[in-house]
Amino acid sequence: MPGILKTTGILSKDELMNCPGMPTRERMKEGPVAIIECIQEIPCDPCVEACRHHAIEIGEDITLLPRLIEDNCTGCGICIARCPGLAIFVVDLNYSSEGALIMIPYEFLPLPKVHSTVMALNRGGKVVGEARVIKVSNPKKNDRTPVISLLVHKDLILDIRNISF
Repeated sequence: MPGILKTTGILSKDELMNCPGMPTRERMKEGPVAIIECIQEIPCDPCVEACRHHAIEIGEDITLLPRLIEDNCTGCGICIARCPGLAIFVVDLNYSSEGALIMIPYEFLPLPKVHSTVMALNRGGKVVGEARVIKVSNPKKNDRTPVISLLVHKDLILDIRNISF
């Protein structure tokens, strides 16, 4: 992908909007949906296998970028922990009147506590706001990749990709 990614290594919002794993804004307004920020053409497809709703496809060439079939995506989040590149997130703009929900993979210890307030970080590691931890999911099937559910300001769902506390 041309643009800021090549010069900084950080995906810009414009580049994100051109990813085949990006749902339309209209779909994001309907309820929970995955955002696949996979931008490397490498042989990888665990997300395809993980999705029982057939919402992710790569095709015959395993090095192609994953494409989100947004009409099939339920926003269940099973794909999040299966991505070895930590490149899949789920957003729900309709979570509450307070804000949106974002589910992120998180492979650091200690894990945040439910109901705690954490600093929300963008792709470059800069603080962009605060988030409230709603849920910490770490079942054995996630293979040591916990999924953190955060309540955030709706304007930040395309920015937040990590946390600090």
